[in-house]
Amino acid sequence: MATVKELKATARPKSGKGAARAERRAGRVPGVIYGDNQPPVTISVDDKELRQRILAGRFLTTIYDIDLEGKKHRVIPRDFHLDSVRDFPLHVDFMRLGEGATIRVSVPLHVVNGETSPGVKRGGTVNIVTHTIDLECSVDNIPQYIEADVSGLEISHSLHLSEIKLPAGVKALSREDATLVTIVPPSGYAEELKAAAAAAAGGAAAPAAGAKAPAAGAKAPAGGGDKKK
Repeated sequence: MATVKELKATARPKSGKGAARAERRAGRVPGVIYGDNQPPVTISVDDKELRQRILAGRFLTTIYDIDLEGKKHRVIPRDFHLDSVRDFPLHVDFMRLGEGATIRVSVPLHVVNGETSPGVKRGGTVNIVTHTIDLECSVDNIPQYIEADVSGLEISHSLHLSEIKLPAGVKALSREDATLVTIVPPSGYAEELKAAAAAAAGGAAAPAAGAKAPAAGAKAPAGGGDKKK
């Protein structure tokens, strides 16, 4: 079961830019609750509390029971807008969740066992290509994150979505061949490979050249014998 958190809200009977600005001046953030075949409800929530919830992380994948003047609304945040300069919340949208509802969410990817990866031990670096994964799941089964184990990755190897085990009842919406993590080679790695290949090629050529010398030397005694005759 997903953890459900509490959040208090106040009804906001007026809509429009002027009413929204008045709410912000009062230290509150305007918002709306919509969905589940019910009419939208305009609300406002405490600015400081909303900031804390957003900064804590996983805001858009956390289920809330919004207490709206004594009535509980089971919701999940779907979007929020921040001021481009001062980075404070300007508006927040919540979607109602009906019982047994299935939703689409973006869940963060957590990379584990990077320090034990053979590629990292040889100087490579873990490069996270996909930071979030789009999933479809029930509202009671939203994973906080998806784990990507890179303990078996060598340099220049990648981990794909098809290699990740998802929780039961959770479906990935991205392509199965989507690259999640790669091990990036260290600086100068390509030159080292070329030098090693050249050395290996030179070592293979040396015995072949040495094999020709006795054959050439074998002709000399035969020629010398003819002259003695």
